[in-house]
This record gives sequence, C-alpha cells and structure tokens, in this order.
Amino acid sequence: MLEMFEYDFMQRAFLAGIIIAVLASISGTFVVLRRYSMISETLAHSALVGVAVGLVAGLNPLWMAVVFAIFSAWLIEYLRSYFSLYSDAVLAVLLSGSLATAVIIVSLGGAFNNSLFSYLFGSILSVSNEDLITILIFGTISMVLLLAFSKELYFIAYDEEVAQTSGIKVKLVNFLLVTVVAIIIALSIRVVGSLLIGALMVIPTIAALQYKVGFLYTVLLALAFALVSVACGMTLSFYFSLPSGATIVLCVLVLFILSLIRNKK
Repeated sequence: MLEMFEYDFMQRAFLAGIIIAVLASISGTFVVLRRYSMISETLAHSALVGVAVGLVAGLNPLWMAVVFAIFSAWLIEYLRSYFSLYSDAVLAVLLSGSLATAVIIVSLGGAFNNSLFSYLFGSILSVSNEDLITILIFGTISMVLLLAFSKELYFIAYDEEVAQTSGIKVKLVNFLLVTVVAIIIALSIRVVGSLLIGALMVIPTIAALQYKVGFLYTVLLALAFALVSVACGMTLSFYFSLPSGATIVLCVLVLFILSLIRNKK
C-alpha cells in the first residue's frame, strides 16, 4: 500500500486531501447546526463561475474560485440579513444563477474541456505545487479564524437571538462564517469537485451527530470520518483507477450508513 507514496503527485494529493478533510469537517459542523447545509452546494457552483473565468481569461482558476465564492457568500448573507429573505430561497436563486453563468462563460470562451471537468468532479491526483501552496495558505487562514471565533460560532449555532442579546455581533460573525466556508469550498473543488464538496462538508457531521456525544466529540468524530473517507477514497482511487472525488464521497456515505445502523434504536 505504501508504494503509492513513492509518487510525488500522490504525496501532494494526500496532503491536500487531509487539509481539506480537516477544514470541511470542522466548518461543516457549524454549517449543519445552523441548518445551512445547502450553502455548500451554492458556493461550490459560485466558485465554478470563478473557475470558468480563470480558464477563459488565462488566470489561476483556484484563486478566481476563492474570489467568486467569497463574493457570493457575502451576497447571500447580505440578502438574508438585510432583505429578510428566506435562506433556502436565496440559496436556490444563486445556485441556479451561478451554474447557468458558469456554463455560458465556458461555452462562449470555448473552455468546456477536461480542465473544467476536473473542477466539476474533482481531480485530486492532478493537484500541482501551486495548488497545494494556495490550499495551505488559505487553509491556514480559515482554520485560525474558525478557532479564534469558535465560541461565538457555537453560541450562534444553537440560539442566534440569545447570542445577540448577550452582546455577540451576530451579523459580523455570520459574515465571518460564510467567508470561511466560501474559502474552504473554493479550495475543495480541486479535490472533490464542485458537485461533490457538499457531501464532504455535511455528511461527516450528520454521521457524527447520530452518536449524540456532545459538541466537541461530534466535531472530533466528524473530523475522523472525513479523514478516513479521504484516505480510503484516495487509496481505492489509486489502485482501481476510480474518480477520486466520487470515491471519497462514496466512502463517507458508507460511514454515514454505518452510523445510522450502529445508532438505530
């Protein structure tokens, strides 16, 4: 099994996968508890617009994905907070609009090729050194912000109104959370793809919640599930020539099913 680490691309892939698993599972806990799970899908499609722009304009697609995902995250929170729109309605509008925009851009630019396909379904084995550096930089920033505001995020996740009356700047922290989630999703589409990133962010947390072990242990369980899924998925992908992103998602789905069976009353 260890012979696959003799290849540089596998070393980069595993490092990128581990970073994304840590970030997605931890941030996903706050997202799920906020009942905001669909934001991952919406921001993934928004990031795809950035990828399309990057491919057509000859810019770094990963950097452009980060920029567009952050902008969409701010727009979502602005519309939700200041126009009193329902969260699911805002997400549905932006999800559809982003996907349509991405398709039109790449069609007009003639960039609908294997490069875009890899961002749709993930191509972790093609992660470059430049991609890895970008993931490390933005991943570190995201983790620092999550840890620095973890108490506020925890409080808001369980009762936003009480948190606001307690003096917590709820709107500011909400903007911070969606920004961090946007960055993580933009980084993740290179690993698992824009169509699959929602699964890696949400399913490990849902599986961990089945054990009813409290917030901290839920986060740790979700982290463990994500790491195991990435490791198993990449190993299976390497030895059986399977799509890496889809294989990772299937692994986390298996863990979710096992969690349901294990905790069925």
